[in-house]
Amino acid sequence: MSSKTQTVNQNSGFAGWAEKIFKLRENKTDVRTEIIAGFTTFMTMAYILIVNPLILGETGMDKGALFTATALSAAVATLVMAFHANYPFALAPGMGLNAFFAFTVVIGMKYSWEVALTAILIEGIIFIILSVTRVREAIVNAIPLTIKHAVSVGIGLFIAFIGVRSAGIVVNSDDTAVTLGNLTSPQVAVALVGLVVIGYLLAKGVKGAILIGILVATVVGIPLKVTPMPSALISAPPSLSPIFFKFDFSKILTGEFLIVMFTFLFVDMFDTIGTLVGVASKADMLDKEGKLPRAKQALLADAIGTTFGAVVGTSTVTTYVESAAGVAEGGRTGLTALTTAILMLLALLFSPILTIVPGAATAPALIIIGLFMMTPITKINLEDFTEGIPAFLTIIMMPFAYSIAEGLVFGIVSYVVLKVITGKARDVSITMYILAILFAIKSVM
Repeated sequence: MSSKTQTVNQNSGFAGWAEKIFKLRENKTDVRTEIIAGFTTFMTMAYILIVNPLILGETGMDKGALFTATALSAAVATLVMAFHANYPFALAPGMGLNAFFAFTVVIGMKYSWEVALTAILIEGIIFIILSVTRVREAIVNAIPLTIKHAVSVGIGLFIAFIGVRSAGIVVNSDDTAVTLGNLTSPQVAVALVGLVVIGYLLAKGVKGAILIGILVATVVGIPLKVTPMPSALISAPPSLSPIFFKFDFSKILTGEFLIVMFTFLFVDMFDTIGTLVGVASKADMLDKEGKLPRAKQALLADAIGTTFGAVVGTSTVTTYVESAAGVAEGGRTGLTALTTAILMLLALLFSPILTIVPGAATAPALIIIGLFMMTPITKINLEDFTEGIPAFLTIIMMPFAYSIAEGLVFGIVSYVVLKVITGKARDVSITMYILAILFAIKSVM
């Protein structure tokens, strides 16, 4: 076949459309590579279809409806990322953020999940405004590269901590806060089997190791009575009606609502920024100045996803670190994200299987993802203590305070203070000074 004919074929049909929309050649990739990358990303993050309903279900929300909401919000947000930002990043309801929704706002602060969803809707709309006006982009670019790398590591420890607690490997203790759980329990046995399987498959380079490990652990849990038997293999998606548009606007002007809304706004603002930065750092997509090109478009994707997610009934949507798995497979454009979004929609047909997966089977995935998030620590200059100490505080305060946002607060404030008192004030941007002051005021109020 002549080169002219090959060129015609490449510019026709799906390949031609993909080239026009996603600029594949400009990004040194092709259709096959992008689709494989999209499958890889889906395989590594599909666990959220199982985990998110389990976590949010603790509030009394219908788990079947949550499964549908999780898949739909992930697909919509990822499609925006694909076509608007042209990045190979996938989005879904965020880990840590869903835990904050369930365990802090609803269970801890005693607010109804309807009030929590209303707060997410309002702050999602605010996020859209802040994204369009580039306010969020300015904040992302102002955070020092050291802190950006530390955020990735801190999120990893935070997610891993959630994993070991979910598995029962670590349990609450009145004397020491946490302690080792009963390692002979069926729940822990299922988690440990999953952890070994995932570790083995990763070592052998098997794609979708995390999802396979979850499924194996789920099957092991059946005779141990940890996993219930599915009612069917394939069926129509569970109805959204129990949680769709279930907002409580009656309290929108009350102090109670404002407290919840501003708490979500603060946590979501810096959790989503932190996660996006962590993903970009892990995937080596930051430029030489530590900035993310097209950050405005990428941030708008999670803002739209969060707003849509609130409507269908789920917590804040954010960029997933597992997107780095697709990048490692060569994914460089929105075609990777488009592939992942389509697979999220197809997963809706398999709800009977996915919704029976117990927390013990998903816990190993969280632990392993924690490992994946640790790699940027090698990029942190620990010998410069004005860089190393803020990075360290960012990392440890996320699991210790059970909050991604609080870790970022400790990191930013300590960074500014140390730079100023050591005569390096010029290293600090005006935006960082403003953030540090606002964070300090919030911490003492």
